[in-house]
Amino acid sequence: MGVARRRLLGGALVAAGGAVVGGAATALWPLLGPDRLPISGGYAPAGVARTWSPRGQVQVHWHVPTDEPLVALTFDDGPGPWTPMVLDALDRADAPATFFMVGERLTRAPELVRGRLDRHEVGNHTWAHRDLAQLDEAGVRDQLTRTHDAIHRLLGRSPTLMRPPWGHLGGSTLTVVDELGYDVVMWSQQMRETMFQADPPAQVRDIVDNAKPGTIVLAHDVGGPDRLVALRQIGAFIDGFRARGLKPVTVSELLAARRSGPPGPSPAGR
Repeated sequence: MGVARRRLLGGALVAAGGAVVGGAATALWPLLGPDRLPISGGYAPAGVARTWSPRGQVQVHWHVPTDEPLVALTFDDGPGPWTPMVLDALDRADAPATFFMVGERLTRAPELVRGRLDRHEVGNHTWAHRDLAQLDEAGVRDQLTRTHDAIHRLLGRSPTLMRPPWGHLGGSTLTVVDELGYDVVMWSQQMRETMFQADPPAQVRDIVDNAKPGTIVLAHDVGGPDRLVALRQIGAFIDGFRARGLKPVTVSELLAARRSGPPGPSPAGR
């Protein structure tokens, strides 16, 4: 076979291969393109048509614009062995908090919190503390509905708030949260216990001095020993808030105090 003939045949094969790949790509575009439904937590611009929600939106809260001197203290990942200690401290301070619970942990040890949550709020923090941004629609729904059912069955509550582990959100999370009627709660301040191992009161000052009306504070009642830097100071946090005229409330109470009317200008627009 001559060189010219081999080149011609090779070019024909490349062209044919390109046509096959191009055809396959065209066929796969509805699955792989930007308008696809959530796969592995991905982009979700159109929602889920078969579970069309009345809301068609999701509220995500980092803080709450309010004129009332309120702050919300929240605890993630429990219940665990330290949760009763946290509840004892809140009882002594006569202060409420919001607990974003992991369903699997609640199911294993409901006695840690049963009968102790009258003044407190319970939110959904997934079944097994999975990264929701890496799950498809079915996976997110399983994580949230199993926890919702466990909270309802074991605590007699029907949560309306959820917090994604690590604050990670994907498109599939947003569509399922909308479908289930949840609001998403993030945070505007968080405990940084590893920074204050040698000076726990400095952790209190860091949170209290920087809090302002509408702040949502993130803490954890499960984790490594460093968490105790914050957990052993709960009374000091609450005393500090009150000394500054700030009242601890649940997240739902904070949301109910949202300022009506249009938001004020952003710092960049001033």
